[in-house]
Amino acid sequence: MMARPAWLTPVTRSGRSIASRARPVLWSILLGALVVLPVRSAAQQTDVRRGDVVIRHWPGQTRLAESLLPPESGFQFRGLPADVLQRGSDVVVYLAPDPARFDSLTGGRTPEWGAGVAMPQLEIIVIPGYVSSRTGTHELPQILRHELAHVALQRHLGDALVPRWFTEGYATWSAGQLDMDAGWQLRLALASKRAPSLDSLTLDWPLLAADARVAYLLSASAMQYLYSLGTPETLERFFQVWKESDDFEASLRQVYVVSSPQFERLWRDHVKRRFGWLQVLAQTAFMWVIAALFVVAFFIIRKRRDRRRMERLRETEIPDLPAYWLEQEGFPIPPSGYAGPHDGDDSSPGPHDGGHGPAPTGEGGDGPPDPDEGGGSDPGSRHGGDRPPA
Repeated sequence: MMARPAWLTPVTRSGRSIASRARPVLWSILLGALVVLPVRSAAQQTDVRRGDVVIRHWPGQTRLAESLLPPESGFQFRGLPADVLQRGSDVVVYLAPDPARFDSLTGGRTPEWGAGVAMPQLEIIVIPGYVSSRTGTHELPQILRHELAHVALQRHLGDALVPRWFTEGYATWSAGQLDMDAGWQLRLALASKRAPSLDSLTLDWPLLAADARVAYLLSASAMQYLYSLGTPETLERFFQVWKESDDFEASLRQVYVVSSPQFERLWRDHVKRRFGWLQVLAQTAFMWVIAALFVVAFFIIRKRRDRRRMERLRETEIPDLPAYWLEQEGFPIPPSGYAGPHDGDDSSPGPHDGGHGPAPTGEGGDGPPDPDEGGGSDPGSRHGGDRPPA
């Protein structure tokens, strides 16, 4: 019987043979052949580089590729050595110019909602360099950092097998994708009982984009909670122990003094406290208070504006007694404060109730004398018409 090739039976540091590790190695070789050979044959590609990151792009993508090069701080990840992406070994990032090239580079295994693909063992990343339903170009820097976190973590841990929830959680957390919007999505997932366990995050792609989004955010919250259990130095020591022992469970017990089931229970309690209904109600009440303050402020501003507008209208309003009409007709101008005649006012005093109203005219009355009877006020009539005074 032919001896089994040595490359099919890799040996661990402890000397134990693990046949299951041959399968990922074979898949890595096959994927490398599928990805590298077609890409190498394309002579029109050009590269831009910073540190170990090489962005390989097609014509017309130079400015986009240069803008995606991470700054010096973009090569650092919490818990990992500062030079993890500056060791002289290229991390090739393919900036696919169109959907057909993206599918050819990834082997067609990426779902429609997948924004990027990382192959950490090969240190190859594929991201779309075009606008599509996958992502927009403005999100590419965050997506690139997410994929670089996968490569950096695997580069530091070497051949260690990393749980899917941990690598996705670390990448999502490192890329800053656990934001306020993500928090509300987690609350809705918990309210609808769509929160899966950590062990359910398998290597298979989720079928629905919403489920994948929730799963990645949950894994990121688990990573964030693990980080909060210690200090930055604790996470560095955890990665170092994991690298040396090649055992995630033993490293977790040694550094954080918890097992995986215990950590999951603690994490679930933490998620319920932070993203549960009590937190939702507290934040909702706060939002209503802020909204009420805005409404009151808007009402006051509008009231003041209406008052100023009314004052301007009064300034340009036609007066109740238009003096200019009287001046044009030759009528005397009423004095200031004149309220006009009291037509039909029964409350004005008359001659019969002791008032000073106008007296009735005629004989025997106390009213003004008739001009024809010699009692008029006209000087001429008082002296007998045109006759000179005697």
